[in-house]
Amino acid sequence: MNKQDLRIKDIRIFQATSRISKPIADSTHDISKIAFYVLEVETAGGVVGQGYLLSFHYSPNAIEGALKDMKKFILDREYYIYETGQVQKDYEIESEYFGIVGLQRWALATLNVAMWDAWSRANDQPVYHMFGCHRKPIPVYGSGGWISYSDEELIEEVVDYKKRGFTAVKIKVGSPDMERDIRRLNLVREAVGPNVKIMMDANQGMDVPSSVKLISQVEHLGIFWFEEPVTNTDFEGYATIHAKTHISLAMGEREYNTVALRELIGRRALDLWQPDLIRLGGVEAWRDSAALANAYNIPVLPHYYKDYDVPLLATVANPYGAESFDWIDAIIDEPMKIDGGFAIQREGNGWGFKFLPQFLNEVK
Repeated sequence: MNKQDLRIKDIRIFQATSRISKPIADSTHDISKIAFYVLEVETAGGVVGQGYLLSFHYSPNAIEGALKDMKKFILDREYYIYETGQVQKDYEIESEYFGIVGLQRWALATLNVAMWDAWSRANDQPVYHMFGCHRKPIPVYGSGGWISYSDEELIEEVVDYKKRGFTAVKIKVGSPDMERDIRRLNLVREAVGPNVKIMMDANQGMDVPSSVKLISQVEHLGIFWFEEPVTNTDFEGYATIHAKTHISLAMGEREYNTVALRELIGRRALDLWQPDLIRLGGVEAWRDSAALANAYNIPVLPHYYKDYDVPLLATVANPYGAESFDWIDAIIDEPMKIDGGFAIQREGNGWGFKFLPQFLNEVK
């Protein structure tokens, strides 16, 4: 394939909704549907790559506007699918006036993911083969436990995860009534038994005193880590919780850069780094953040995007595991296989999966 075959010829934008979409809620958000935007990049030589972002029901006009603005910027110029760094540099300059942090970075990251998919497919390689990689199996945990669930729905979900071979589950906390959180965590421990790890996630919905109190009330259950107990900018709050308790703290999914990681490292207040591939800006930014975490012996435990994160975790020195949701499994051609609590790396080219066309609605 010659160089001109690798030129970006077209970009298409699609909206998709999970087949298991239903209203859910955590401590800070009511989510009416599970939906996504899919970006498709096509080269002059006919290679197609895809990337997607999780959008839920939020700001569809703003998201589509950000994606359309970026599409026009790229197609008005000449870029090749391997020029991910050049595209990032140029578009960050273009977007700076109104702020690259936010939706414009989400759009850029989705394009970055699609470009890596196309570039790897052009080379007949999985994405993770494009970097130095290892063969460590990547653990995954079953995520959910939404506050909106009834007790019956909660138990049904965690028991199903256990039946499918998962060895760890994550439960939402931060209810207005802390006693409800305590009761639900006890129900989960009773349902899954002593050998399944339980984690809890407050989605920034608590304050420092309530976080410390909740930990003291449930530590006998063997809670494995506590995710986002307080707002992501409350670095001193994380330090206080870390000093007053004996539980591992995890955060990172809200970050558009590594400022929080650096601040919490300096306060010795973080145990697990949770980079979000799309918020950070794509593959290079994700791996840069993982390298910084590794320099301080902080393992990497990414947020949400397991179909991208599992391959990327095979390229870093300190993978801890990946978060697993089933949301896109029914609308892609090759759902990721989970066996005994570990993800099986796809060996297909690119990211190893594509969205099924019947579930894609093109945005014009």
